[in-house]
Amino acid sequence: MAAMAALQSSFTALSLSSNSFLGQRFSPSICPPLVKSTEKPCPITVKLKRWERKKCKPNSLPVLQKMHVKVGDTVKVISGHDKGKIGEITKLFKHNSSVIVKEINLKTKHMKSREEGEPGQIIKIEAPIHSSNVMLYSKEQNVASRVGHKILEDGKRVRYLIKTGEIIDSAENWSRVIKEREKTEVTAAS
Repeated sequence: MAAMAALQSSFTALSLSSNSFLGQRFSPSICPPLVKSTEKPCPITVKLKRWERKKCKPNSLPVLQKMHVKVGDTVKVISGHDKGKIGEITKLFKHNSSVIVKEINLKTKHMKSREEGEPGQIIKIEAPIHSSNVMLYSKEQNVASRVGHKILEDGKRVRYLIKTGEIIDSAENWSRVIKEREKTEVTAAS
């Protein structure tokens, strides 16, 4: 009770009431100057979901992972619900180290109609698989193997299958992949 009386007397001495400064700034004569912090204010950023985050370098470009497979490689799926299936890689995503394999990991997508009178569709699309869940595959010897690197006599660095010794990177394979890619682009354009 005595503390309350002392507080009221101090308010009357300052000629302020408890309601006079609610919602208003204090005058500089009453309030001591605030010490400015040396830290910069933190800008508000949108928090991304765990699956949307990409690790970035200082220049804000995403960190690209090194992968043991390339477009056009024949691979065997070694884990997941498509385990044991064999297919060819059609696309790489280096920022999250995943691949799309032809006719593997098919997901159902429901498409809305774009125009009036056109019905909607249910289509199958190929979803990405993490690159650690695929292994290079030899069609000739029907065996999956890890990849190794060696330098040939002419100084060319190539990838090869460790179990079979079969060289994967050859000019014939790349020319075949490029021709198939051009065919699919022409058919998609027409």
